[in-house]
Amino acid sequence: MKISAQEEYGLRCLLQVARAGSEQARSISEIAEAEGLSAPYVAKLLAVLRQQGYIDSVRGRTGGYRLTRPPEQMPLGRLLADLGEPLFEEPGFCERHAGTETAGCCVHLGDCTLRTLWGTLEGWFRGALDCMTVSDLLRSGINVGELLQQRLAETVAMPFGPADSVSGLIPLRTVAVAEGS
Repeated sequence: MKISAQEEYGLRCLLQVARAGSEQARSISEIAEAEGLSAPYVAKLLAVLRQQGYIDSVRGRTGGYRLTRPPEQMPLGRLLADLGEPLFEEPGFCERHAGTETAGCCVHLGDCTLRTLWGTLEGWFRGALDCMTVSDLLRSGINVGELLQQRLAETVAMPFGPADSVSGLIPLRTVAVAEGS
């Protein structure tokens, strides 16, 4: 698993916008300075975030970027998927990893345990990240690792239903637990 620069810095830029609140917009130069990034790179990241619907631009002298919805409604798994690439993507995976001496056909196509492993890990990884939101990362004085562990403990595997026939994943459901319990 490798977090790309676009995922890391895109999330950092979104956190900068989120910290400004709903009433104040953050400019590219403010975000670039706060994160130690070049203004053109921040502009590129903000364009991706805007295209994915996380932020909107505000014109004018006090313009900049604002969130399009509350940070509580921005799960990290979805956000990182929108900023980067999945760990495992079923269409085309086998062809890209077919082997150097095969004309594009995987020798394990009929009996591949790795495809199921990567698909399951992708599902669990994204599911774990979706237990957290941008709002969680904005909370001061919180141990993010402990919060994630608590949220994962609240998530249980569904006791019914077959695995997804395409990915081989067992769907997860989140059990709602009152804050602080």
